[in-house]
Amino acid sequence: MLERFTNLLDQHLSGPMMKLASQRHLRAIRDGIVATLPLIIVGSFFLIIAIPPLPKDWGIYKFLTSNAGTILLPYRMSMFIMTLYAVFGIGHSLSRSYKLDGLSGGVLATLAFLLTITPYSLNLNSLGVAYEGWVLPMLNLGSAGMFVGILVSIFAVEVYRFTDQSGFKIKMPDQVPPSVARSFEALIPTAIIMIVIGTITYFLNFNWHSFIGQMMKPLITASDTLPSVLLIIFLITFFWSFGIHGVSIIGAIARPLWLILLENNATAVANGASLPAIAAEPFYQWFIWIGGSGATIGLGILLAFRAKSTYAKTLGRTALLPCLFNINEPLIFGTPIVLNPILIIPFILTPMVCATIAWFATTLGLVARVSITAPWTLPGPIGAFLATGGDWRAAVLNIALILVSIVMYYPFFKMYDHKQLLDEAATAAEAQ
Repeated sequence: MLERFTNLLDQHLSGPMMKLASQRHLRAIRDGIVATLPLIIVGSFFLIIAIPPLPKDWGIYKFLTSNAGTILLPYRMSMFIMTLYAVFGIGHSLSRSYKLDGLSGGVLATLAFLLTITPYSLNLNSLGVAYEGWVLPMLNLGSAGMFVGILVSIFAVEVYRFTDQSGFKIKMPDQVPPSVARSFEALIPTAIIMIVIGTITYFLNFNWHSFIGQMMKPLITASDTLPSVLLIIFLITFFWSFGIHGVSIIGAIARPLWLILLENNATAVANGASLPAIAAEPFYQWFIWIGGSGATIGLGILLAFRAKSTYAKTLGRTALLPCLFNINEPLIFGTPIVLNPILIIPFILTPMVCATIAWFATTLGLVARVSITAPWTLPGPIGAFLATGGDWRAAVLNIALILVSIVMYYPFFKMYDHKQLLDEAATAAEAQ
């Protein structure tokens, strides 16, 4: 019955979901946001330096916190304005998918995004000399402007594509260097983007960020709830169960929300305020996806140290090391978990149980909330410690959840290992 159901879903679900995962606009959004991860990871570590997890009476703590404003400047010019970088990546990726010049697409997307922001005049004083300058509200350059950035980046590239396909562009002779020719070809789409978005922003006085922010506020709030976390886990592991990269599909939609939650927490840390969100992406990484999607660290440990069948033991010893660094494709496709009626069940349920435990531990204040994106290939306890700004209790919770993973997978591991033993015995009997 279950095997028939899995075959039915594989036939009717796999194709459409693979198409959705490769949809050019979703792929461009994913590529653009993923391109900002080095900035987010490195930039967020300046939060730890500025507000270190050290006793407050230590001299080094007093020195760092007294200079926190200066120490946080690299963070404010990287992670804090992540959308400014993301829109370039979105424009570049989407343009390349249309076989257009990626550099021009990235520049046009960045232009479109900046045109949604209204600079304001400010009287400044430098070295005793007063002068008037123009200031950009940096908050809109960060996660708060992510959805506006996504929308106008797509608009900019679609304008670029339209002018290219319709021939409504300035075509230079073949003798002109390609870089110069591309610049002239981008003149018409640049003018269209500047006139359309500039008119809406500056002459119609439309506040893109306030309007989109109000529309997205309920969705952002809903994403920071336990039912939302459980739904996301279910969808990701459900797709993985049929060989579809669940994070590629769900992550393209959820990651902008996760980044907003993370930036809200990082901003609160920088301002010395209480952290508002729980379900930012590092929460998933260090308390749910321990060992990879499906919290498979427990299965890897059981296969390596408790398996009796030759195949399961060999697979476990091979796959455990990558699993310790959150790389579990060898387990997912080696056991395989994909279309495996036995292992699909704990693969879906284990991360949901871990999420519930971690959610209440965080809600009750037993563990600090995440505010930093630690490199995802770190071993779990280390990553949890760093992601929470140096909270040792997070490392303890991560270890406890690894034990939960072992317990959850154990009965299903026993069935799987027993089946492997029977198969090996049957193969050996046939060979004789």
